[in-house]
Amino acid sequence: MTVESPQWFTSSYSSNGGACIEVATNLVASHGVVPVRDSKQTDGPILTLTSDAFTGLVALARRAEVS
Repeated sequence: MTVESPQWFTSSYSSNGGACIEVATNLVASHGVVPVRDSKQTDGPILTLTSDAFTGLVALARRAEVS
């Protein structure tokens, strides 16, 4: 059995001085999850969200950005 590894990336909007997260969307289809981690602590904890929870997180961030 092959275990798929997260393919981490940061947003193209991440030029804000390092206060960003990395996500691995390549695991949505095979595992139904989106791992999230701090881009400054790549060996730190990983928050594993369902795809629905990740969609909600992005929507919340977009609403906060407008406020």
